[in-house]
Amino acid sequence: MTVTLYAEFTAQPGRADEVESLLTGLVAQVREEPGNVVFDAYRRREDADRFFVFEVYADEAAFAAHLAAPYGAPFNAALGPLIVEDGSQLSFLEQAAEPAA
Repeated sequence: MTVTLYAEFTAQPGRADEVESLLTGLVAQVREEPGNVVFDAYRRREDADRFFVFEVYADEAAFAAHLAAPYGAPFNAALGPLIVEDGSQLSFLEQAAEPAA
Protein backbone atom coordinates (compact mmCIF):
# COMPACT_ATOMS: atom_id res chain seq x y z
CA MET A 1 0.00 0.00 0.00
CA THR A 2 1.38 3.39 -0.97
CA VAL A 3 2.07 6.17 1.52
CA THR A 4 0.72 9.51 0.30
CA LEU A 5 1.07 12.82 2.09
CA TYR A 6 1.63 16.49 1.69
CA ALA A 7 3.73 18.92 3.66
CA GLU A 8 2.97 22.61 3.99
CA PHE A 9 4.99 25.45 5.41
CA THR A 10 5.33 29.22 5.11
CA ALA A 11 8.57 31.05 4.49
CA GLN A 12 9.57 33.83 6.85
CA PRO A 13 9.13 37.26 5.20
CA GLY A 14 11.83 37.74 2.59
CA ARG A 15 13.08 34.12 2.81
CA ALA A 16 10.90 32.35 0.20
CA ASP A 17 13.61 32.23 -2.45
CA GLU A 18 15.97 30.59 0.04
CA VAL A 19 13.31 28.02 0.87
CA GLU A 20 12.75 27.33 -2.82
CA SER A 21 16.47 26.87 -3.39
CA LEU A 22 16.71 24.48 -0.46
CA LEU A 23 13.70 22.52 -1.77
CA THR A 24 15.19 22.26 -5.25
CA GLY A 25 18.14 20.31 -3.86
CA LEU A 26 15.90 18.05 -1.79
CA VAL A 27 13.58 17.31 -4.71
CA ALA A 28 16.49 16.00 -6.78
CA GLN A 29 17.67 13.75 -3.95
CA VAL A 30 14.27 12.33 -2.98
CA ARG A 31 13.32 11.56 -6.58
CA GLU A 32 16.38 9.27 -6.71
CA GLU A 33 15.11 7.16 -3.78
CA PRO A 34 14.14 3.70 -5.04
CA GLY A 35 10.71 3.76 -3.35
CA ASN A 36 9.76 7.31 -4.23
CA VAL A 37 6.87 7.57 -6.70
CA VAL A 38 6.20 11.34 -6.57
CA PHE A 39 7.95 14.24 -4.87
CA ASP A 40 6.71 17.58 -6.22
CA ALA A 41 7.20 20.97 -4.58
CA TYR A 42 4.98 23.99 -5.26
CA ARG A 43 4.60 27.63 -4.30
CA ARG A 44 1.08 28.99 -4.03
CA ARG A 45 0.18 31.51 -6.72
CA GLU A 46 -1.84 33.64 -4.33
CA ASP A 47 0.81 33.51 -1.58
CA ALA A 48 4.36 32.92 -2.84
CA ASP A 49 5.62 32.49 0.73
CA ARG A 50 3.46 29.37 1.14
CA PHE A 51 4.88 26.01 0.03
CA PHE A 52 3.18 22.68 -0.65
CA VAL A 53 5.07 19.41 -1.19
CA PHE A 54 3.16 16.38 -2.51
CA GLU A 55 4.77 13.00 -1.79
CA VAL A 56 3.99 9.39 -2.70
CA TYR A 57 6.07 6.39 -1.65
CA ALA A 58 5.66 2.81 -2.90
CA ASP A 59 5.00 1.45 0.60
CA GLU A 60 5.72 1.92 4.32
CA ALA A 61 9.27 0.58 3.91
CA ALA A 62 10.00 3.16 1.21
CA PHE A 63 8.64 5.93 3.41
CA ALA A 64 10.74 4.70 6.35
CA ALA A 65 13.82 4.71 4.10
CA HIS A 66 12.97 8.28 3.06
CA LEU A 67 12.77 9.35 6.70
CA ALA A 68 16.16 7.73 7.39
CA ALA A 69 17.90 9.29 4.37
CA PRO A 70 21.10 11.11 5.41
CA TYR A 71 20.06 14.41 3.81
CA GLY A 72 16.73 14.66 5.65
CA ALA A 73 17.97 15.95 9.00
CA PRO A 74 20.29 18.57 7.47
CA PHE A 75 17.44 19.76 5.23
CA ASN A 76 15.06 20.11 8.19
CA ALA A 77 17.73 21.89 10.25
CA ALA A 78 18.32 24.37 7.42
CA LEU A 79 14.59 24.82 6.78
CA GLY A 80 13.65 25.48 10.41
CA PRO A 81 14.88 29.07 10.70
CA LEU A 82 13.49 29.94 7.26
CA ILE A 83 9.83 29.10 7.99
CA VAL A 84 7.09 30.43 10.23
CA GLU A 85 5.88 27.06 11.57
CA ASP A 86 7.72 24.74 13.90
CA GLY A 87 8.56 22.33 11.06
CA SER A 88 6.60 21.11 8.08
CA GLN A 89 2.90 20.51 8.69
CA LEU A 90 2.23 16.96 7.41
CA SER A 91 -1.12 15.58 6.24
CA PHE A 92 -1.34 11.87 5.39
CA LEU A 93 -3.91 10.94 2.76
CA GLU A 94 -6.05 7.91 2.02
CA GLN A 95 -7.45 7.43 -1.45
CA ALA A 96 -11.17 8.18 -1.62
CA ALA A 97 -11.73 7.05 -5.22
CA GLU A 98 -9.87 4.94 -7.75
CA PRO A 99 -7.25 6.90 -9.71
CA ALA A 100 -7.74 7.59 -13.40
CA ALA A 101 -6.40 4.86 -15.68
